[in-house]
Amino acid sequence: MKKPFLLAGLLVLTVVASVVAYVLVPSPKDITSGEPARTMTTAQAEAAEDPALSAEVAELLSGRPQTTPVPGLATMVDIGAHSCIPCKMMAPILKDVAAEVEGRAAIVFIDVWHYNDEAKKYGIRVIPTQIFYDAQGKERYRHEGFMSKADIMVKLVELGMPGE
Repeated sequence: MKKPFLLAGLLVLTVVASVVAYVLVPSPKDITSGEPARTMTTAQAEAAEDPALSAEVAELLSGRPQTTPVPGLATMVDIGAHSCIPCKMMAPILKDVAAEVEGRAAIVFIDVWHYNDEAKKYGIRVIPTQIFYDAQGKERYRHEGFMSKADIMVKLVELGMPGE
């Protein structure tokens, strides 16, 4: 009778310890500047090396904080993390959409596990969260969770993205 309660207690303790460790462990900082460390993750390296992506698009998908929305373009900002499972599922979709709409709309990815202050800046409760802005910079739509390529494209067209 005590064994199930002991196992459940250990599971709860493990989850609580993980959450506390995540909240209390500071993000890595660059020793010289005090800025968040700019270590390149595997996903960032892939974006930088992908020949289908321009340098500008690769930077927008790097995970680093960006100036958003991109002036004059319908913009989707995906707030997530390179290590979150639904975010990993969206990474190839973001690359495809970004390459397809380059010059007509902007796709931005910001990694809030590396840049914690960005979650507060955008009022994020769940990752991934997609925030859509029109070309005038006004937020028009927010979505929490995985979002398909088709749904992203529909929303960008609704926001006035010019056709091909």
